[in-house]
Amino acid sequence: MSTEARADLVLDPTAIKNDAPDPEVAPVARRRRFTAQYKLQILRDADRCRESGELGALLRREGLYSSHLVTWRAARERGELGARGSRPLGRKADPDRVLHARIAQLENENARLREKLDRAEGLIEVQKNSPCCWT
Repeated sequence: MSTEARADLVLDPTAIKNDAPDPEVAPVARRRRFTAQYKLQILRDADRCRESGELGALLRREGLYSSHLVTWRAARERGELGARGSRPLGRKADPDRVLHARIAQLENENARLREKLDRAEGLIEVQKNSPCCWT
């Protein structure tokens, strides 16, 4: 290939491949989520680190913090990283949920009826004191 042909390839902007990552920041930050398998694999790798700097290299390579290891080790000791994965998310199931909902409904109805009773008693008092009813 001649030097002129090589120069044309290099100077042609369409021929240059841009492998650089997009510098734009994502508009919404998203929290990273790690599977139980990934956590266990990282913990095994971290436990095998014996020499100075190995653990730091592992954390940098994976983009993790040392606090991740602390949290994941505690979860492993509690048995939360077992075969089932991590602990279930959300609120714990409340066996008396239906009962609590019914109690709240009855309390609201009771308050509404008390207000209605107070209004009715006020009207009765006004009617007792009005001169048109004295005859």
